[in-house]
Amino acid sequence: MAADFESFPERKNTRSAKWDMVETLFGSKEVQPMWVADMDLTIADSIKQKLIERVEHGIFGYTLTDDTLHGHVKQWIYDQHQWEINKDWIVYSPGVIPTLHMAVLTQTKPGDKIVIQTPVYPPFYSIIESHDREIVKNPLVYENNRYTMDFDHLEDTFKQGVQAIILCNPHNPVGRVWTKEELEKLTALCLAYDVLILSDEIHADLIYSGNKHTPISSLSESVSQQTVTCLSPTKTFNLAGLQVSYAIIPNKRIRTEIQDAFKKYGITMVNTMGVTALEAAYTEGKDWLNGLLQLLETNRNLVVDAFADREEITAIRAEGTYLIWLDCTNMNLSHDDLKRFMQEEAKVGLNDGASFGEEGKGFMRINIASPTAYVQEGVNKILHALDQRKNK
Repeated sequence: MAADFESFPERKNTRSAKWDMVETLFGSKEVQPMWVADMDLTIADSIKQKLIERVEHGIFGYTLTDDTLHGHVKQWIYDQHQWEINKDWIVYSPGVIPTLHMAVLTQTKPGDKIVIQTPVYPPFYSIIESHDREIVKNPLVYENNRYTMDFDHLEDTFKQGVQAIILCNPHNPVGRVWTKEELEKLTALCLAYDVLILSDEIHADLIYSGNKHTPISSLSESVSQQTVTCLSPTKTFNLAGLQVSYAIIPNKRIRTEIQDAFKKYGITMVNTMGVTALEAAYTEGKDWLNGLLQLLETNRNLVVDAFADREEITAIRAEGTYLIWLDCTNMNLSHDDLKRFMQEEAKVGLNDGASFGEEGKGFMRINIASPTAYVQEGVNKILHALDQRKNK
């Protein structure tokens, strides 16, 4: 059965963070939510059927992650990214963020410096601060509606005694898929200054045509021994609520220390339904994913084209993820006034750019993982509000 990406599922009153917090976050039930990174799309029928079968079994005891599951992960990584991993390198957890917490906790010390490349996913800040480590920013360079890394500045930060970098690839929110050449420059510096790489690659399967995701750990044996790679099927297959992820950690010492930390805090298993969904996604989900990527490319192009002739807002052309970074700086509004414009005049609920760091002021993030008609509706509301403002 072909996937249905155009029917809109009813999500209100399902304890959906995206939908049932609209009034709390945006001040009105009339605001159209296009913020938090999950999809307004039903999951693949093949995954749904496996979950139904598991429910009908009727027993939800302690559930193992066994060699068969490891094999499915290994095969998926190879098929998607041509990276040959060892099953022993896999460490399961409830999510990428818990894994990053454990990596920071075990591989760095209080007071250590950790680099993030801003603007960036907000939890990166709290991961560092909650463990009494020091945030060191390596701001991305924004020119001609595209972001790049500032390698000279990055090396300057490394010279200060940085212990780790949290890499976001593909990058949330700016949508870059870092090229192999960019990653090679990054890893050369990390190896030279002995900087641990904590790589969040949760969006690795959501790549637009003309781009290629390179797992940073796949670049060389030396890099792999200095890298923790965090992955999950949850963004790819809209399974965030099932809380299942894994890290690939070739370095045995690092892997053991992170595993021991999970055990210390009582996190020794992932949930039954998450295991079921992961296996189904990686064995039967490829056709659904191909259809999703076509939809996302259509939606990405729709948003970029819609603002192409507008002076006020530029939609940065994402290379990966289903998140579009909107440059609203030409509106010449304070950031608070920009938020009010989106919420009260356009009546769309977007992610506040400033939540990604100081460098995000004047920007907003829009989620396009919805039926095309819904994305078009949200874009039209913004365009209409811009016209209304201009005609005042």
